[in-house]
Amino acid sequence: MSTAVRRVATPPEPTLDATTSVTRPAPSVPDRSAAPPSGPPPARRGRQAARAAGLVAAVALLGVVLLLSIAVGAKAMPLSDVWSGLLHRDATEYAVVHRMRLPRTVLGLLAGAALGVAGAVMQALTRNPLADPGLLGINAGASAAVATAAAFLGVTAIGGYVWFALLGAAVVTALVYAVGGGRGATPARLALAGAALNATLYSYVSAVMLLDTASLERLRFWTVGSLASADSATVTRVLPFILVGLLVALGAARPLNALALGDDAARALGARPALIRAAVIVAVTLLCGAATAACGPIVFVGLLVPHLVRALTGPDLRWLLPYCAVLAPVLLLGADVLGRVLGRPGELQVGMVTAVLGGPLFLWLVTRGRVAHP
Repeated sequence: MSTAVRRVATPPEPTLDATTSVTRPAPSVPDRSAAPPSGPPPARRGRQAARAAGLVAAVALLGVVLLLSIAVGAKAMPLSDVWSGLLHRDATEYAVVHRMRLPRTVLGLLAGAALGVAGAVMQALTRNPLADPGLLGINAGASAAVATAAAFLGVTAIGGYVWFALLGAAVVTALVYAVGGGRGATPARLALAGAALNATLYSYVSAVMLLDTASLERLRFWTVGSLASADSATVTRVLPFILVGLLVALGAARPLNALALGDDAARALGARPALIRAAVIVAVTLLCGAATAACGPIVFVGLLVPHLVRALTGPDLRWLLPYCAVLAPVLLLGADVLGRVLGRPGELQVGMVTAVLGGPLFLWLVTRGRVAHP
């Protein structure tokens, strides 16, 4: 019996020649027709809108404080009389408004903006949350130079005070920076150097005033910080220095943001660290020297306001500096108005009021852990 083996024929494989084409599925290509979203993300736009709205509210608050500064004094004036005294030369309130209260208010506006912005840029440059024109001795240097000019050189006009105050502020700024270690300075060393120079220079000012009774009589209100002697000539003398200092500081906001990342990162971003530091020192000298020459040494404004503002805006100096320029005058003029109200029929000098208010408030910020590193 034979076994039959059945073979199953398989179909032949197709042969490919030059005319045969094989169709393969094309790879998927992402659709590039949809353009990427332009502009900052929604969260960032929301933060910017909130900051802008806050700045508008701060300007409105400043306007209210300016009106109060003109209306409140040894004799209160209704807002209608204030408006009449501002606009009508024949009004009975014209002399009081234009010769006394308006120059005082404008000087408080300028000095507050100068001290607030100077404190903010000093904290950013030194990375020291305690940097302040008062604590680092810059105001003391300006005060010592003015006391020397008044006691030994016979200088009595604000025009002379300004130049000596600028010189004293510049010298002490350089000394604090050098004693604190230069480019390797730490916040602690800067604070210690400033405290030492501060104590030494204020002791010198006190000795000069005690030995020279004429200087004591002329500078006794100035040494505690006062807006009481403000007039249009004082405003005119210090206005150019403060405006230039503010413009330099505001122009250095973006480079200072880059410098906060370190010198190497700042150079990679196109900034020049040495030029930035020089510009900030010039701005601080102009702002602190002019404000101290006009009003005397006023403490806590340049220290407190940047910390309060930083809680709202963060460390970005492009927002921090405009806020400080608006809210520091609010603090200074508000303290001046409070001193006039509490001291009637006289007044408490604004430097005393800022010290009384600023000290406890700053301690509260420290104990609550709200003092942010710049």
